[in-house]
Amino acid sequence: MALRQIMKKKFHLVGLMLDFQNIGVKQSLELKEQIKNKKFDVIFCSDLKRAVDSANLVFKGISPIIVDKRLRECNYGKFNAYPNSIVEPMRKKECILNKFPNGESYEDVKNRVADFLDFLKENYNGKKVAIITHKAPNLALEVLLKGKTWEQAFTEDWRNTKAWQPGWEYQLNS
Repeated sequence: MALRQIMKKKFHLVGLMLDFQNIGVKQSLELKEQIKNKKFDVIFCSDLKRAVDSANLVFKGISPIIVDKRLRECNYGKFNAYPNSIVEPMRKKECILNKFPNGESYEDVKNRVADFLDFLKENYNGKKVAIITHKAPNLALEVLLKGKTWEQAFTEDWRNTKAWQPGWEYQLNS
């Protein structure tokens, strides 16, 4: 989930990717307090409920919120809603390039996010943008904007150390 864009062509990823009914609500309220003096031209969020809920809790009435399906989580196909212990090993091995059964691959997610970034460059250049998204698109940003391999993105993922923070900043070059 993306947060502040500082100066032009930068934006920040907001880590509100946990269970919205529990810790996600607490993090959303903390985030709202932490960013109360920051101004955003626009907020983009995934069309999945927890991202929309987070966007509304943090930004409703402050900045325009635009829902964009390109920011949704990976479609894990028949493994949607399966425990992480089953899906995680598949993510890291066979499903970077190959689709999950009846779903999509991480490369598919990367292509969606790349299309979204091209849209931002074309339509929001120089604007302060926040993005609220999920794990796979977050990792795709790491690959696309920080030049990481998928393996590096998985290994260095903040979720591995529970190091949530109120945002991640990325440079989006035109």
